[in-house]
Amino acid sequence: MLAALTGLGLSTAAGLNAYIPLLVVGLLANFTDQVRLPQEFAWLSNGWVLGIIGVLLLAEFVLDKVPVVDSVNDMIQTVVRPASGGVVFSATEAAARLDGSTWMTHNPWLSWVLGIAIALAVHTMKATTRPVVNATTAGVGAPVVSTVEDAGALGISLVAIFLPVLVVVVVAGLALFAWWATRRIRRRRRAAVPSLR
Repeated sequence: MLAALTGLGLSTAAGLNAYIPLLVVGLLANFTDQVRLPQEFAWLSNGWVLGIIGVLLLAEFVLDKVPVVDSVNDMIQTVVRPASGGVVFSATEAAARLDGSTWMTHNPWLSWVLGIAIALAVHTMKATTRPVVNATTAGVGAPVVSTVEDAGALGISLVAIFLPVLVVVVVAGLALFAWWATRRIRRRRRAAVPSLR
């Protein structure tokens, strides 16, 4: 069960930033005993792979803070973030098999589907709210929101690994924020459309 919460948290973080949870899992697997990856995911802790992920994270960090460029980046990340979510969810569920989880041994595909779906849902929320932030703040909000998202991805990744029971609270808070943001965006759009009367 804790592995599922860890996977849920990591795939949520991947929806915000594809590379942070991958890097956190890879580094912790490489340098600590906190994350034990099974053989099929051992590549994630390889030094070359971690270096490539680090370079991609640096590019994402810069591109996501530039208005308009961030929206183009979000289009590209529509494939990358869900894939990252599938990898980190599957890696942690596969690691749970090392601890004797028979259910996941018989249903390994489910962790991929869940990770992809969760990361895609979070990514969709991020990609739809960012243009609104850019438009309402004349682009000034992009670096602020991006920094908060990066910090959130790192925080959620660490909580998912070290305190997985808190993932439910974090995800519930994120869902509440998504509901609030969606209502606010709809209200603004309605207000922006002139009355036809």
